[in-house]
Amino acid sequence: MKAIINGRIILENKVLDKSILIFNEKFQNIINEMDDDYEIIDAKGNYVSPGFIDVHVHGAMGYDTMDADLEGLKIIGKKVLENGVTSYLPTTMTMSDEEIHKAFDTVRKFMNDKDYIGAEPLGIHVEGPFINVLKKGAQNEKYIQKPNLDLIKDYMDIIKIITYAPEMDEDNRFLKEINKYKDVNLSMGHSNATFEEAMDAIENGAASFTHLFNAMTGLHHRNPGMIGASFKSNVYSELIADTIHVNKGLFQTLMDIKKDKLLLITDGMSAKCMEPGDYELGGQKVAVNENSARLEDGTLAGSILKLNEAIKNVYKNVKNPINEVVNMASIYPARMINEDKTIGSIEIGKNADICIFDENIDIKMTFKNGERVF
Repeated sequence: MKAIINGRIILENKVLDKSILIFNEKFQNIINEMDDDYEIIDAKGNYVSPGFIDVHVHGAMGYDTMDADLEGLKIIGKKVLENGVTSYLPTTMTMSDEEIHKAFDTVRKFMNDKDYIGAEPLGIHVEGPFINVLKKGAQNEKYIQKPNLDLIKDYMDIIKIITYAPEMDEDNRFLKEINKYKDVNLSMGHSNATFEEAMDAIENGAASFTHLFNAMTGLHHRNPGMIGASFKSNVYSELIADTIHVNKGLFQTLMDIKKDKLLLITDGMSAKCMEPGDYELGGQKVAVNENSARLEDGTLAGSILKLNEAIKNVYKNVKNPINEVVNMASIYPARMINEDKTIGSIEIGKNADICIFDENIDIKMTFKNGERVF
C-alpha cells in the first residue's frame, strides 16, 4: 500500500491541504494521520490530482493515429504521461475508408495490448469524414462524405465519440441509428449548422460540440448559430485552451455558462512535444512554430498544446478554484464517455490514476493504476 503525504489533494468539490492519500491499484482511503506502514511518496507541498483525460488527440512525438502504427501509438501514450494524461481517445481524421479502417484496427490492437504501460486508450474519437466541406478546417475535402453507419458499424464497440455535421444528416437518420449505441457520443463539429439545426440534433440525442468556436457557425444576435446552441443547451463542449483557437478573455464566460459541461482537450497533432518544423496531419503538410500548427493556407491544423498547459492557461484567466479547472480535464470528460465509475476523480474504489503538479501546473509525477509511470 502507498501513501502520498504533504500534498494538496484535489477532489471534485474541494482541495484537502493536510490529508494523506492511501492507494494501491485503486484509491483506498484519505486519512489525517499515518496509521500503518506504507510506501511513502512525498508530494512536497504540490497538488495531488486525478489523472487527466484527453478525449480529442491525434498524435504526438511525430506520430499520428492515422499512421496505423502500433508502436507509434505506444510512443504517444507514453509521452503524454509527462503531461499528466493517464487516459485518452486516439482521434482519427477524414481520409479514405481503407485508411480509417486501418487506423481503427490498430487502435483495437493497442487497446488489447496487455504488456503496454502508459496512458490508457479508452476508445476512438472519429473526427470526420461525416462533416461539412464548408467548415472542413484542416480535414481533407477529398474524403468528406455524408454520415454513414456502414463505414463504422464493425467498430462501434471501441468508438466513444463521433464528430459529425448535423445538417448533413437527413432527417436525423444517422443520429437515430447511433442512439442505439449507448456508449457512443455524437459530437457536432466541422459544421455549418444553424442554431435551429443544432438544437434539433440536441433534442434528438446529440451529446456535445467539438472544439467549440472552431470550424462551426458563430454567434450573432439574430443568428445564434452553433455557439448559441451550445450556450442554450446542457450538452458538453470541448475547448482548445491554447489562447490561439479561442481568446483567453472568453475562458471565464465559458466556465460560467457551461459549468460542468466544459471539457479541456488538446486536439494535439503529431508535432506535439516536438521541435518546430514541417509535419503532417491527415496526409496534409503542416508548418509548426513555437505556438501553433497551420496548413499551407494558414488554417489552424490541430494544436501542439499539452493538457497540463491547457489547465494552466485557463487557471490563469479565471476566478475559479483549481479543482474546478482540473475537473474539466478529469471528471467531466470521464462522465461524457461513461467512464466515471472507474476514473476521473479521487474517490475510494476508483482506479488510482494520479498526477502531481506544482503551482505552475508542471507535472512532477504520474501514476497509472497505482504504479508510478512518470
